[in-house]
Amino acid sequence: MNDVYIVSAGMTKFRKHNYDEDFRLMVKRAFDYALNDADITHKDMDGSVSAYFSDHIQGQLIAGAMTNDYIGLATKPSKRIEGGGATGGLAFQAGYEEIASGNMETCAVYGFESMSHLNTWKGNDVIALGSDSNFDYPLGGFYTAYYALMATRHMHEFGTTPEQMAMVSVKNHGNAMHNPFAQSPMKITVDDVLKSPMVATPLTMLDISLMSDGAACVILASEERAKSLCKNPVKIRAIGSSSDTMRLSDRPFGKVPLLPNESKDDYKNLKYPGVHSFRAGRIAAKMAYERANINDPLKEIDFAELYDSYTSAEIQAYEDLGFCKYGEGGKFIEKGYSEINNKLPVNPEGGLIASGHAIGATGIMQAVYAFWQLQHSVKKHLKNGKLQVENAKRGVIHSHAGTGAYETVSILER
Repeated sequence: MNDVYIVSAGMTKFRKHNYDEDFRLMVKRAFDYALNDADITHKDMDGSVSAYFSDHIQGQLIAGAMTNDYIGLATKPSKRIEGGGATGGLAFQAGYEEIASGNMETCAVYGFESMSHLNTWKGNDVIALGSDSNFDYPLGGFYTAYYALMATRHMHEFGTTPEQMAMVSVKNHGNAMHNPFAQSPMKITVDDVLKSPMVATPLTMLDISLMSDGAACVILASEERAKSLCKNPVKIRAIGSSSDTMRLSDRPFGKVPLLPNESKDDYKNLKYPGVHSFRAGRIAAKMAYERANINDPLKEIDFAELYDSYTSAEIQAYEDLGFCKYGEGGKFIEKGYSEINNKLPVNPEGGLIASGHAIGATGIMQAVYAFWQLQHSVKKHLKNGKLQVENAKRGVIHSHAGTGAYETVSILER
């Protein structure tokens, strides 16, 4: 396989009620940002991968073809990827595969969503169609209820507390205060999170990610092409992905897929995966780590962009990706290990909870931020260097769909 690099990236501000830009214009703004940042032209592009979650939300079929035309890539190969919340992460990996296979030398991967024209109830109703519409959905299956169920089980199994989950929100909203692309920067306390309106016990309004309008784009290239387009490209060292049953109730108990720094004795009494953990996330991480020769994630990864659709999901992801043992995710945030200047900064730009969650763009937004971190260009793009992870050399991005039906993990290196 050919080595694959990110040579440029761009995005729009994620926000609510973006009435002055439809999805095509948002994509063009993100694409143009990426082109201009590395002095790349349309002639340099061999094709594209587009990502958006819902035809229902867009009110438009084949919107990927429309955006491909609008950004000036008509006649070049293009495909649309959809996979729930993992849509952007899956598209990123599809672009990687285009380059790795030799099918393209350069590929634009972009994602978008315009969600806030729907009221909150309708938006949740559409998103709920990402569950089994014959089984879960008729039982009142809005996703916050699913994640509240999983959070409750995590609390029961491991002693995780609402205060620990609230710490994720405090961290991510606080990080976003230094990110001009973020939708919801604010300085809050654990008490603020706990006292915000309850949505589904134990999750409050401030435990939950935002419905957003936005677009993001990365341009990928082969090694030879990357050298001619960019002075400091970032290598995609490895990718991993996995899937699981759509319905939580169909997931049988089994053995934990062990990482190199773990042993059977660590989990001899653990019922796995239950509804407290995401088996597909662990398998995707294990695949990516093996391909990148990572033996101890906490020591060998410098930062992570994790899929924090809910505060509880970030804590679950700490464990699935092996930053700590299963059951220790609450302590991981409580000890401050995922803060910007601590052991392993997680979501240093604010995550989905504070940066925003324009579903089709989200996984690509993570790649944009990771690219800037590894280029050490955060100060250039965010107009301040407060969120730059010092000496960042390796990062991980993680996408997640449904209740873990799809998961992706990608390792990036400078």
